[in-house]
Amino acid sequence: MSYSATITKHLLEFKIPAKTSRNTLADKEVWILTLNTLKQPDIFGVGEISPLKGLSIDDTEDFEDKLEQVVDEINNGEDFRELNIEKLPAIQFGLETALLDLNNGGKRQIFNTPLYKGELKLPINGLVWMASRENMLAQAIAKIEAGFICIKFKVGALDFDEECRMLEQLRKKYSAFKVEIRLDANGAFLHSEALEKLNELKRFEVHSIEQPIKQKQWDVMEALCAQTPIDIALDEELIGLNPNNEGKKMLKYINPQYIILKPGLLGGFTATEKWIDLAQKSGIGWWVTSALESNIGLNAITQFASKYPIKMPQGLGTGQLYTNNFESPLNMENGFISYLPNKSWCIF
Repeated sequence: MSYSATITKHLLEFKIPAKTSRNTLADKEVWILTLNTLKQPDIFGVGEISPLKGLSIDDTEDFEDKLEQVVDEINNGEDFRELNIEKLPAIQFGLETALLDLNNGGKRQIFNTPLYKGELKLPINGLVWMASRENMLAQAIAKIEAGFICIKFKVGALDFDEECRMLEQLRKKYSAFKVEIRLDANGAFLHSEALEKLNELKRFEVHSIEQPIKQKQWDVMEALCAQTPIDIALDEELIGLNPNNEGKKMLKYINPQYIILKPGLLGGFTATEKWIDLAQKSGIGWWVTSALESNIGLNAITQFASKYPIKMPQGLGTGQLYTNNFESPLNMENGFISYLPNKSWCIF
């Protein structure tokens, strides 16, 4: 079948600069891919191509050139299976999403689940960005008052004692019975101090911590996961690994308590399903997280997550970060994300 593809660049602007221990973002470039068949040009699927600076393996200077080349190949009748995009996970994600949307009638239905029909909502965590101790505490309290029962803190940029004092203040106000705390260090801890810090954080009854040390330190991470008093979730560690070989070896060797799944960075839903299968066979927990996509990518990831019997909060609360996000039927309320079928999309 012959397809026609177009791309449109869009610059998402953060309401407040997004700060992690890795970098600070004021905006984010995304490309919106539309895909239709020549037989039905008025019906089109939409996908988001959204590499993340400093993290995606396809965050390269010539990324846009590679994207244009892929679009040209599609428009020249190239078979999707013949496209050389194995090392371009952002394009894989966007193309897979657009094709699924198109195959479902171009209605932004990516998967046929109760969520798309408005019959299901998923629990999500409230994300607290790095700031001063007072600001982070205020962010957390505001989210708890808005109905979130799981709060995720980005840590590793402030003084460690300051972060501990902030967590202590929150725990004095909200017990672990009422509010779950997750941490994300983005690899900020030195391996020589990581275990000591995890032992210190234990007293705050933390659910888990994502990527306490930088990726590609398998020996250190394996030892840390074996000794940790807090469950460890691998995030950056998965990026760039094929789940069929290196990924499988990594999970078997490190044996983490959880893995974090970001379809936009892992190469789409087919790849993500392989990671889930590996995790479940190994008794490793997992949850799905968006990676600062617009509502287009977030919609696809949320629908994907809704295929599974989700009970624990997912990392799908990033849609409200931008001043100029696309209007969508996604709805975030009381710590849940849902889809309102009667609300329209506004993309172009």
